[in-house]
Amino acid sequence: MKLLAWQVRKREWLDAWSDARRILVVRLDSLGDVILTTPAIHAIKESQPAARITLLASPVGAQAGRLNPDLDDVIVYDSPMSDAWLQLPQAPEREFRLVERLRQAEFDGAIIFTSYHQSPLPAAMLCYLAGIPLRLGATDDGAGSLLTTRHHWPPGLYHEVERALNLVGAVGYRTRDAELVLRVPTAVRRVVHRRLNAAGVDPERLLVVVHPGCSMPARTYEWQRFAAVADLLIEQMGAQVVLTGATDEVPLVERIRSRMAHPALSWAGQSSVGELAALIEMADLVVTNNTGPAHIAAAVKTPLVDLFAWTNPPEQWRPWRVPQRLLNRPVPCRLCYQRICPYDQSCLDVSPAQVVEAASSLLGQVRAPARVVGALV
Repeated sequence: MKLLAWQVRKREWLDAWSDARRILVVRLDSLGDVILTTPAIHAIKESQPAARITLLASPVGAQAGRLNPDLDDVIVYDSPMSDAWLQLPQAPEREFRLVERLRQAEFDGAIIFTSYHQSPLPAAMLCYLAGIPLRLGATDDGAGSLLTTRHHWPPGLYHEVERALNLVGAVGYRTRDAELVLRVPTAVRRVVHRRLNAAGVDPERLLVVVHPGCSMPARTYEWQRFAAVADLLIEQMGAQVVLTGATDEVPLVERIRSRMAHPALSWAGQSSVGELAALIEMADLVVTNNTGPAHIAAAVKTPLVDLFAWTNPPEQWRPWRVPQRLLNRPVPCRLCYQRICPYDQSCLDVSPAQVVEAASSLLGQVRAPARVVGALV
C-alpha cells in the first residue's frame, strides 16, 4: 500500500534520528524528575556515542544535570509550565531569549520528557520556534507538526524511569544499563569529608541523613514527628544525625532541632546539590519524604526510609533500584495528586517508632561494613 505524503514525512523524520548529533533533552520540573530521566539520557549516549547532549532544565534540575557525565552542557530555564505556586512573573522576554539561544545552538533534535499529567507541546513550540528540526514527545493530544514524532504511552502503570526509556526507545535509543546516573566529583566529596571530620563525626558510628522538607505540603511528614524520629535514631541506634534542606527550609530544620532532646548537625541552606549528594553517598541511611533527595539516595545506592504519601502511585515514583522501606497508611483518598492535603494527611499517620523500626530492619538486611568517612583524603 502506497504511503501518503504526510506518512512519508513522518517516516523520514523518524529515520533522521539516527543521524542526530546535537541533541537537546528537556525536563523542566524538579530535581528528582531530572534524576529519574538519567537512564534515558544514558540510552541516547550509548546509542549515539558521538552525540553532544544538552539538558534544558529548571534551576534545581540543572544542578542534578551538572552531576551527569552523559551531558555536555546544561541550559537553565524557569518555565511557567513548572510554576506550581504561580510565583513566576509574566515575562515573555524570558522565552524569547531562550528561543534565540536554542536557535544559535543549531540542535538536530529535541526530546521532551514529561510526567503523565504534563503536555510536551509548550516546550515543543519553543523548539519549533528555535528551528530544531526533530521534536519528540509523548501525548494523546493533537500535536500537529509541533512534534515530528508523537509517541503514545503504552497502557498500564509503570515507573517513571521506564516511561523515559520507552520514549527514547521510540526513536531507536536503548541501553543495557538502566541505572540512575549521578557522579559526585572527587573534589566535592573531599570537601564534604573534611566538613564532617571538622564537625566531629565519628567514621565508626552510624551516620543518618534526615531530610524533612518537600516542595509539596501534602507529601511532607509532620515536623514534630521528624524531630521524634531523629531523637529515636540517636537513642536507639546510636546514630549521628545530619538534618538537610534547601535555603527556604532552614526555619523548618531549626524548628526540628529546637524540639529535639539530642543535638544534631544542620546542613540546611549550607550545601549545593553536589555536596548533598556527597553527604548522602557517605551516609549509611537516609530518612525523607517522597522528594528529590530520595532519588539522590537511589542514585548513589544509599538505603532509605521513604515516607511516601499516597498523593502519587509508588509504582511510578518510588526510588529506583535501591534498598528501601516505603511507609504510609492505606486511605480511601489514595492517588489524589493534591499539592495540599484537603483532609488530615492520614496517609502519613506513621509513628516515629515505626519509622525507626523500619530503619533498623532495613539496615539489618543490607548493612555492609560501615562507610568510612575518614577514608578519603
